[in-house]
Amino acid sequence: MRAMILAAGYGTRLWPLTIDRTKPAIPFMGRPLIGYVAEYLAGYGFDDIVVNLHHQPDSVRAALGDGSRFGVRFRYVEEPVILGTSGAISNARALLDGDHFVVINGKLATDIDLGEALATHRRTGALATLVLRPNPARERYSEVYVSGGLVTGFGGHPAPESDKAGGGDAPLMFTGIQILDPRVFEYIPPGVFSHSVTDVYVPAIARGDRIAAHVARGSWYELSTVRRYLDTSVTLLKREGRDLELGEGSVVGEGASVSESVLWEGVHVAPGARVTRSVLGAGVRVGAGEVFDNVAVVRAELARASERPEKGLPGEFRGSNFVAPIPE
Repeated sequence: MRAMILAAGYGTRLWPLTIDRTKPAIPFMGRPLIGYVAEYLAGYGFDDIVVNLHHQPDSVRAALGDGSRFGVRFRYVEEPVILGTSGAISNARALLDGDHFVVINGKLATDIDLGEALATHRRTGALATLVLRPNPARERYSEVYVSGGLVTGFGGHPAPESDKAGGGDAPLMFTGIQILDPRVFEYIPPGVFSHSVTDVYVPAIARGDRIAAHVARGSWYELSTVRRYLDTSVTLLKREGRDLELGEGSVVGEGASVSESVLWEGVHVAPGARVTRSVLGAGVRVGAGEVFDNVAVVRAELARASERPEKGLPGEFRGSNFVAPIPE
């Protein structure tokens, strides 16, 4: 079965971690993030996976290869100009057309039962099935309106519970997982930027096409910021009975204290150093007695050669490192 992982974003909110690699290629639970997503798909029989590339495409190819170590085959489609969430699908039409297929955001970690969502799609015969989940914490994800098992519209971010009069059910939000019928290509203008919600689903609903809603259970994490990346990593590590991820070639010196942290490749933490609730990028050196707490750290040479994007974390240079506090 075929699927597509959307992986062309810039990852600006993950800066400085995305200086030397794009978001899908960052390490996550012992594998590149997009490899984690691929293994999730492989668990439901999806072994032919299209990956769209734009920003730093070589870093994705180098991290993923042909996909065999994740139990899939990757086929890459490059976008010289970024095309958006539905434009990317149209650009890969030759590899997807023919039967229904799954599209998933490349920045997710989830155990949602995709098999149940596929069953919903087959039962409804809809143009598309959006996998939704309740948002009881009213996080800043756009609301999706549903009636009778069908999506009826899309709204803005939900008001905080303290601003909402009365009770009622939790708002629904889109998980970034969708199952599409090939008829969806009729709605996507070829070769130009377009967005799935505004340019496909809203017009489709207006024309009377059905967009099915599958409200899922299970855990779901979206790793678009450094805070979410670290918190999700620590949560999943603790489920495995540990609180530290050590990348290949990383060394923690005797007497150093490192906890609730993610260390990428080739990190060296000297004896007597202390690292808590932090992400240390590839090749970072932590000297004896240094303390890093709730920060993202990359090599200073990388940060000096890179311009911080507007949404990137500000930080400071400390010796051979660039250190960015992670906001709550």
